[in-house]
Amino acid sequence: MTEVNTPPRTGEAVPQGAPPRIGRYARFVTARPRLSLLVALVLTALAVLAGSGVVDRLGSGGWENPHAESTYATKALEREFPASQPNLLLLVGSGRASVDDPAVAAEARDLAGRLAGERGVTGVGSYWQNRSPALRAGDGHEALIAARITGDDNAMGKTLDRIAPHYRGTHGPVQVKLGGIVAVRHEMQTVIKEDLTRAELIALPITLVLLVMVFGSAVAALLPLGIGIVAILGTNAVLRGLTTFTDVSVFALNLTTALGLGLAIDYALFIVRRYREELSTGADPLTAVGTTLRTAGRTVLFSALTVAVSLAAMMVFPQYFLRSFAYAGIAVVLLAAAAALILLPAALILLGHRVNSLDLRRLLRREGAPKPAEGTAWARAAGLVMRRAPLFALGTTVLLVVLGLPFLGVKFGTADDRQLPSTAESHVVQQHIREGFPGSPGGGLEILAEGSATDTQYASYKQQLAALPEVVRVDGPLVKGDAAYFTVQPKGEAVGDPAQRLVGDIRAVHAPFATKVTGTAAVLVDTKHAIGERLPWAAAFIAVVTLLLVYLLTGSVLIPVQAVVLNALSLTAMFGAVVWVFQDGHLSGPLDFTSSGSIETTLPVLMFCVAFGLSMDYGVFLLSRIKEEYDRTGDHEAAVRHGLQRTGGLITAAAVILAVVMVAIGTSRVTNTKMLGLGIALAVLMDAMVVRSLLVPAIMRLTGRATWWAPAPLRRFHERFGVSEGGEDALRRDAGNGTPSDQEPELATQRGGSRSI
Repeated sequence: MTEVNTPPRTGEAVPQGAPPRIGRYARFVTARPRLSLLVALVLTALAVLAGSGVVDRLGSGGWENPHAESTYATKALEREFPASQPNLLLLVGSGRASVDDPAVAAEARDLAGRLAGERGVTGVGSYWQNRSPALRAGDGHEALIAARITGDDNAMGKTLDRIAPHYRGTHGPVQVKLGGIVAVRHEMQTVIKEDLTRAELIALPITLVLLVMVFGSAVAALLPLGIGIVAILGTNAVLRGLTTFTDVSVFALNLTTALGLGLAIDYALFIVRRYREELSTGADPLTAVGTTLRTAGRTVLFSALTVAVSLAAMMVFPQYFLRSFAYAGIAVVLLAAAAALILLPAALILLGHRVNSLDLRRLLRREGAPKPAEGTAWARAAGLVMRRAPLFALGTTVLLVVLGLPFLGVKFGTADDRQLPSTAESHVVQQHIREGFPGSPGGGLEILAEGSATDTQYASYKQQLAALPEVVRVDGPLVKGDAAYFTVQPKGEAVGDPAQRLVGDIRAVHAPFATKVTGTAAVLVDTKHAIGERLPWAAAFIAVVTLLLVYLLTGSVLIPVQAVVLNALSLTAMFGAVVWVFQDGHLSGPLDFTSSGSIETTLPVLMFCVAFGLSMDYGVFLLSRIKEEYDRTGDHEAAVRHGLQRTGGLITAAAVILAVVMVAIGTSRVTNTKMLGLGIALAVLMDAMVVRSLLVPAIMRLTGRATWWAPAPLRRFHERFGVSEGGEDALRRDAGNGTPSDQEPELATQRGGSRSI
């Protein structure tokens, strides 16, 4: 292994099979360890400054398709008819008096007049202005003032902060509460910020305790945590920079925290574990770091690529809610990998053997008690699974499929105020409107009519709309120049199936002018269409790139297919639980959320991309160790046992730690964030404890040595471009330890070799 540490002299040939590029990299990152850590400290401090205030620049929307018909109509109506698109509602309660009481009416008109004079507010209307039944509660004790706050998400939030204290509360005979889309999103942004701080305070100490339990050494346990903090702070700075050029969702911060801690800990776990393993064989620290980077370091880089690919697939979709998670996810994955591959080796060089200092587990061990052999339980479990491979393969597959069955009844909807706690002011207002006001104000469909038309043509079109099934009434038109708009009130829920069908029926009505339909149901229809149209492309992108990457790692045709199929299968429990718990409302009491009876349309896409990437993360670590052992011995079953023995405990520990982080995120009071955190925690645990521990060894036992087969052209491709954790180094090491040298050509022939990079 000395070739890792001593570069060849100028003109000197590099020994055959040596990995000079990895050796040069190891020498580069360990040449000035103190300088590397000092530079990292300075950059982290700059990232703290650059990322400060990032929450205030993030948006709380982004679920709609910006190129859809409904989006165009919404913007046009905002511009031409602002009163048609109110986003701020003042719920005016009159106590025991009627809203028509003269004193109540006078106070309400005064409030509406003051609101109309506020900077950044337009389109103010109220029940007391036009006596619309839709703006008056059925019991006559509540009515609405509606208005529109102009600008983007940040500008609307600032306007709301400025005016809300002057309207919220008691005014003479009336009590005012604030609701509407602006209030819901602004309150959601505030709650997420508070919940994120609480999640970090929960996750960090628990994670540190778990790391100490895994490593024993308190010094070693602090290293992954430090890498995670660097990744999180760096990603916040990246997101802050991105807000200058594009919209970024506030929800992406949750993913930044979860992946920043989770992946950084995963990568640091494997690198520190391998480094300590090399030290235990008698290697000096520099040699141990070189070997670690050439093996576990290479796998970390490969794993980061697979996770980044899954997250990058969300860039296919037009909604900035999904694209934001791609921005945040890719940034945090790359920063976590970079920190693990640059800063961690420098820290390990400085620590040397002191990485094992402060072994707290010694306090729990009896003096003189022998240390148990590493991974023996996992080796025995792998042997048991492979002896009963058909039973375990069939049983776990059936279990996962059954757990996923509730997803067949999924209903897609939109995110609304019910994402917030039931005590949140905007949630209370919207719930009052849903339950007490006729026709669900704000839940109708708006139709933008563009082009010159006569009163007769407008009247004829209105009659056609009124004749459609599922229509309660049609209001309008309100005409302004060559534009007009109608409001159609559907039967039932604003985003129910009848309302969604009505969107298509309205769009099919012939009119002598151009029409565009918007409203909550229309936005949902367009969002579902955009996701359905692009989902095959995203899935194909993930599948093709994952197949290629896993082939480059293993040189097998079958293993990449197994990896993709088993990864997808591991997510069934997550999707089934999402529907059973969050759509159907089971456990809504213990988990403290309000079920809306549907799942927000973009969330399953997000959860699939994140969970699939994390599953591939663990899959790469397991497969790389199996491949290393198979390259060394040529014994397929022994390689599977060895891979689980070496990585089973570590993958489980990493999964538990990541699940803790995700559960901390899942304590959020916002339902979508709760769903994301708890759902991915379940997916990660199912993948590590069921798929990696049971299904993978069972399937690999059933496929036998055919697992490693590849046709001759692909073998030659892998020989030239493939990578492996052990590769030729493993063969050469084995020869030095007494393996007959004449076995090397046979092994190379069996497996086609691999290229160390």
